[in-house]
Amino acid sequence: MSTLTVAQPLCLRHPAFRPLCVRAWVARLIVDRMLDRIAVRAVYPDGTVRGGGGPDAPVLRIVRPESMFERLAHNPKIGLGEAYMAGDWAAADGTDLGDLLTPFAERVAHLVPAALLRFRRLVDRRVPRWQRNTLTGARSNISAHYDLSNALFGAFLDPGMTYSSALFDHDGPLSNQDLEAAQTRKVERILDLAGVGPGSRVLEIGTGWGTLAIAAARRGAYVTGITLSTEQLQLAEKRVADAGLADRVDLRLQDYRAVTGSYDAVVSVEMIEAVGEEYWPDYFRTLDQLLAPGGKVALQAILMEHDRMLATRHSYGWIQKYIFPGGLIPSRTAIDETVERHTTLAVDDDYRFGQDYAETLRRWRRRFVANWQSVRTEGFDESFRRAWEYYLAYCEAGFASGYLDVGQLRLTRDQLSGNENVESTMRSLPGASAR
Repeated sequence: MSTLTVAQPLCLRHPAFRPLCVRAWVARLIVDRMLDRIAVRAVYPDGTVRGGGGPDAPVLRIVRPESMFERLAHNPKIGLGEAYMAGDWAAADGTDLGDLLTPFAERVAHLVPAALLRFRRLVDRRVPRWQRNTLTGARSNISAHYDLSNALFGAFLDPGMTYSSALFDHDGPLSNQDLEAAQTRKVERILDLAGVGPGSRVLEIGTGWGTLAIAAARRGAYVTGITLSTEQLQLAEKRVADAGLADRVDLRLQDYRAVTGSYDAVVSVEMIEAVGEEYWPDYFRTLDQLLAPGGKVALQAILMEHDRMLATRHSYGWIQKYIFPGGLIPSRTAIDETVERHTTLAVDDDYRFGQDYAETLRRWRRRFVANWQSVRTEGFDESFRRAWEYYLAYCEAGFASGYLDVGQLRLTRDQLSGNENVESTMRSLPGASAR
């Protein structure tokens, strides 16, 4: 049985504390003022309505105000998601959860009054040290998400089991487009970006369930794919064998820091988000070390604006606690700065398609909800259902609002003569990278 237990708020666990707990009262005042600036309507159990939205705006139904505001008061970055998991609030009938969260995501950088931001460190929690992506920590963090159950992911992903943004054809309506075809378009584009063809030696970091490795092998490439998920590895190996490509694809349970060799193309799709800021230099140095002369690196990366990344990088959020331990979304600026300081690489191509991710997540969430009964038989409880519904809608809102973006980046070696960083950088490359 896979359960996600949400503790009752502190002051509700200890009734004697309730008269003293003014933080919940303050939280309600702040939230009500926020709501009045957002194009939604919030309905309290007594019929009170707050919010700046008109009659057609998404409706937030507050079920248990006392519990919800206690959670928000004690941990604002985690409390809202925990309140949804506990059933303290919900999207009203006729309101889609993603549509409800999008107006909040559009104004997330301006929701808290500037005068209150100075108190942020009083309520922010630091990321736990046990979530650091050391060699053992990274394995634990990846397992916590990807080893839940292959059947769980199969219930909402496309038949190709691709767990990253699809790439739709914007010359036609999205409603007529198949998700698996859009995922194939994404895979083929990033393989083109990396120059993968017959005879290419390809390293895929974060191989998932094998879809990209199979596609590269069908082009005539020789693929080494690494993952830290035992569940993914088992299914990916079966899929490769069933495709008759076992002689071209070598899949391993291995950390990127332990890889050796030389590759014409290094491809990694939405894996950098799991690396952690502390290890970005190691990650990019490893790519540089493994890339053969004239080779190309192609990354698909979720991105956020640099100022938002700097403001949130050290605080512990709901996604890190319940969905992706050890994760951090980089900015393009952070990638450029890390690459410049620690490698001989440079980004020379950047293709963005953030709205496609919103559509991808929307479809995943609908499939997850529609197939919940089959997921439930795998041992997942109601709190887990609400957590994953919230996770998918929360991320969808991030991309729909433009708060988040996704891009395919190509990195090649800096060929500028007189680059003073090249010699010193190459001397600093570790022999096998692993520590």
